[in-house]
Amino acid sequence: MKAWDAIVIGGGHNGLVNACYLQRAGLDVLVVEKNDWVGGAATSRELTPGFLYSNCSYVCSLFRPEIMRDLELPRFGLQVISYEGGAVFTRDGDYLANYRDHDAHRREFARFSRRDAEAYDRYARDVTRQCRFIQPLLMRTAPDPTSLRPRDLGELLYLGKKFAGLTAEEMALTLRFWTMSISDFLDEYFETDVIKANFALSGIIGTALGPMSPGTAYVLLHHYMGEVDGSVGAWGYARGGMGAVTKALAASFKASGGTIRTGAEVDHVLVSRGKAKGVVLAGGEEIYGKLVVSNADVKRTFLKLVEEKELPDVFLRRVRNFKIRGSSGKVNIALDSLPEFPALPKDSPVYRGDMHFTDSMERMERAYDDWKAGRWSVDPFLDMVIPTTLDPTMAPPGKHFMSCFVQYAPPKVNGHDWTDADRDGFAESVIAQIAEYSPGFRDRIVHMEVRTPREIEAEVGLTEGNIFQGELTFDQLLFNRPVPGYAQYRSPVGGLYMCGSSTHPGGGVMGAPGRNAAAEILRDLAKSTSHMSPAHDVI
Repeated sequence: MKAWDAIVIGGGHNGLVNACYLQRAGLDVLVVEKNDWVGGAATSRELTPGFLYSNCSYVCSLFRPEIMRDLELPRFGLQVISYEGGAVFTRDGDYLANYRDHDAHRREFARFSRRDAEAYDRYARDVTRQCRFIQPLLMRTAPDPTSLRPRDLGELLYLGKKFAGLTAEEMALTLRFWTMSISDFLDEYFETDVIKANFALSGIIGTALGPMSPGTAYVLLHHYMGEVDGSVGAWGYARGGMGAVTKALAASFKASGGTIRTGAEVDHVLVSRGKAKGVVLAGGEEIYGKLVVSNADVKRTFLKLVEEKELPDVFLRRVRNFKIRGSSGKVNIALDSLPEFPALPKDSPVYRGDMHFTDSMERMERAYDDWKAGRWSVDPFLDMVIPTTLDPTMAPPGKHFMSCFVQYAPPKVNGHDWTDADRDGFAESVIAQIAEYSPGFRDRIVHMEVRTPREIEAEVGLTEGNIFQGELTFDQLLFNRPVPGYAQYRSPVGGLYMCGSSTHPGGGVMGAPGRNAAAEILRDLAKSTSHMSPAHDVI
């Protein structure tokens, strides 16, 4: 019976990135995916005729350009189109616009506060400084601070040198930034509610925290570290939806000789004498491999796919304590025409970016209060985009696709599992908010797909629907992600590796966990990593 060199569990973007690098190193790699399609949370699907939905992930920026070059993804059809604007609508009928041009951005801030317009340069400088500090760490394996191995000592020395290169003031700011709330951080720069709300959104997306929760300033940084066509911090749309990313990865993998099996759900990992020997599918089929790589989150991997007896008690306890909390949902909408927002000028570039309706920190925090009480937000925070304003391939001529990422949605509603009625109530909270700013919006709706944490977990396999496979708080970063002592993509089971977003450097469609895990696997196999671009110290 054939034994593959590597079996990768899960055809999400990190699993495919990992498989691509292993295959290009000469391994014979099999990817097994439970759904009938690959992509995980980065998929494009036609659920109503003529409309292509980005079902979960919906915008592109964090995907590392080094990986894009290594795996030749543009050759396999990946194209990313930058946003042209964005806005936060206010309840008094005005809006704060976002523009790609820095000076235009400052002038827009000056409409609300000259002081805040001046502070914007200082804010941008300080956030960029934090990006410069952490961005080179994304493509490096986090060191084990308890190890005396030369590589770990070298990485600790690298970290020490970077930190020592900061002034005393910069050191203090860095430590504060990584631990403070986005609300407190923004209060140090700005005085205007809508401007603070505009920046705070990046501190709460995908996390079970509110803007006043410690640690959310770092979450903002996590969203600022991406780039589109060399423009740092820019966001854009993958042409053809986010499935274009994983479609290109799958094509790159197959072009290198890799094999993908869809409709192949893994029931458990085969373990013999403390070593992974393959996987058993839900139907009972056994597939053998010299090593196994899990793209599933750390809880799903070790609490469901590996028998408890194969794992140390301390490791299991820490896995159970790892915070993976569902906090968001998604509403995808097919529209028969472009919605109108009376506050906006006709043909404004704002339409070609992300739009929000939460215009103050207090309003955002109240939405989080609902989550803490175990219910979806009555007045939710929406990150709303209309990709078809820049990518007409996703809808028929004259029609549009709208994507709404929604905070907050708890993993359970008042302690019970989500029902269809709950899902419908959640959707209504979203539609009602949009309709408040866009008269006639309801009449434009052709079709909707509503995804609560229930649907996200059931289809994508993300525990509680958490899009980052674990909170991005300081206690769950670097050598603590996911578990101290196992932050280097290995596990207590020999030959069983992790490559998902539960590992360093975390979530988002970034690809770095998959790439970094591949580098560690190849080092263990004493194989060359010369086909992998090294991390760079610039941003």
